[in-house]
Amino acid sequence: MLKLLIDIGNSYTKLAVFNDNQKVYFTQSTSFAKKDLIDIKASFPEISAAIFSSSAGIPEFLPIFLSREISFSIELNHTLPLPIQIDYKTPATLGKDRIAVVVGAQQLFPESNVLVIDIGTAITYELLTAEGIYKGGNISPGMELRFRALNVFTEELPLLSSKSKHPFIGDNTENAIISGVQSGIVFEIDGYIDELKRKYKGLKTVLSGGNSFFFAKKLKNSTFAESDLLFYGLNKILEYNILKNTNE
Repeated sequence: MLKLLIDIGNSYTKLAVFNDNQKVYFTQSTSFAKKDLIDIKASFPEISAAIFSSSAGIPEFLPIFLSREISFSIELNHTLPLPIQIDYKTPATLGKDRIAVVVGAQQLFPESNVLVIDIGTAITYELLTAEGIYKGGNISPGMELRFRALNVFTEELPLLSSKSKHPFIGDNTENAIISGVQSGIVFEIDGYIDELKRKYKGLKTVLSGGNSFFFAKKLKNSTFAESDLLFYGLNKILEYNILKNTNE
């Protein structure tokens, strides 16, 4: 079965086509338009199901197009039937991308304790138990946000960006900022992993997000980086709802 998966973010809209559990097409755009959907459906006319998730509003044309052109379509939200149990006090405020990456991690490591770390604009930490219970997580500023904050909220510190190599102890202002930001993130991530490993047996750690591969090789803890984690989650959630709809 061909399925269309759509993730609408603040900066990009990402679209993927999955054939069963395999990604066969991917594109992203800063200006999502109806034509994008028309082109994908023309290239993959056998698409029969779709799921969309948005953290930046839903274009008016999207649900109209899906209802007309695709036989089964759903929007991801906390009320949707899910293959995990959400143990979160305010599920309505839970980011949809956070739900998707946790479900994606469950597909990679079924019946395991899993920590999902999404390293993007923000760094999010999500904990899923081996019993399939999402316990919640934490949110902290991402790398670019930290660089920008030092520039915006001080008088003289420059706006810098990441460097793969830098001295651990900064020997000038530029190196001090770069090492402070990047080493701080490394210690933060390793600290979370160390603490949760003591509490959750056999904990697996999955990294996702735009900066996941940048930090994966800098951590002392063993991790698994998967750039398509969110789409694996959306795909599983869609399949789960298709099955429930078929059995009802």
